[in-house]
Amino acid sequence: MADNDFSIPSLFDVKGKVAVVTGGGSGIGTMFAAAYVQNGAKVYIASRKEKQLKEVCDALNKKGPGSCHYFVADLTSKAGCDALAAAIKERESKVHILVNNSGISWGAPYDNFPEKDGWDRVMNLNVKSIFYTTVALTDVLAKDSTNMDPARVINVSSVASVVPVATGSNVAAEGSGLWSYHTSKAAVNHLTSQLAATLASKHITVNAVLPSVFPSRMTAFGFKTHGDSMGKANPTGRTGLPKDMAGIALFLASPASAYISGAHIPLDGGVLVCRAKAVL
Repeated sequence: MADNDFSIPSLFDVKGKVAVVTGGGSGIGTMFAAAYVQNGAKVYIASRKEKQLKEVCDALNKKGPGSCHYFVADLTSKAGCDALAAAIKERESKVHILVNNSGISWGAPYDNFPEKDGWDRVMNLNVKSIFYTTVALTDVLAKDSTNMDPARVINVSSVASVVPVATGSNVAAEGSGLWSYHTSKAAVNHLTSQLAATLASKHITVNAVLPSVFPSRMTAFGFKTHGDSMGKANPTGRTGLPKDMAGIALFLASPASAYISGAHIPLDGGVLVCRAKAVL
C-alpha cells in the first residue's frame, strides 16, 4: 500500500486547513465551526448578525487550538455571496472546506402561505446561496487540490428533503406547513449531485448532510413547546447532539472521506429507515 497509516490522527486530520462556514453564528453552523477549530483549522464563519458571530468567535478562540474569524454577510442574493467570497479571498489564497449551512424556514397554513417571505426568501437563502457561494469560491477551492487531497464542499440539507408531509411537524405551529422548506432542501440534494459531477475534475468533492432535529434557532420553537418529547419519535429516543454533528463534520472534511462525493448522508438516528413499516 502506498499509504498505510490508518491511525485516527491521520484519517481525521484537519489541522491547518482553511474552512468557511456560512450560517456559523448559531446552531448547526456553530457545531461545524467548533469541530474544525478544536482540531486545528482556521475557520471563517458568516451570517447577518454580528453580535452572534463575535460571541461564537470569542468562545471558539478561547478553546483553540485553531482560530475563528467572521464576516457579516447577507447571502440571499448573488451580490451578497460574491461579496463574502471577495472578502475571504482578500485574506486567503486557498480554501480547503466550504460548509454551505445558511438556511431559514417558514411555516404557514396551506391556503395562506406568503410568497415573499415564505417562498422567495427561503429558496434564495437555502438554495441559491449554495450555488453562488460555491461558484464564487471554486477557484480557491480548486487551487492545489489533488485526487488524494481534494477540497470539500459540504451542503447542509435535512431529512425534510425526502419527507413528503409538510404539516404536523414538532418544529412548526399547529396548522402550519413547511412547504417551501421541504422543497428547498430537496433542491439542495439535487444541487449537491450536480455540483459533485461538475466539480469532480477540479478535485472538489461535494456531499450533503441530512440532519433530523438538532438544537438550533430553527428548532427553538419545537424545543420550547414540546421539550423532551422532541426526541421520543426518534428510534434512538433522543434528538441530535453537537458531537453527532461534529463527527460527520470532521469525517467529510478529512482524509477519511477523500473518495466520497455526491453522497446524501442522513444524520437522523434512523428516522428515515424506520418511518415506514413493512407490509407483509
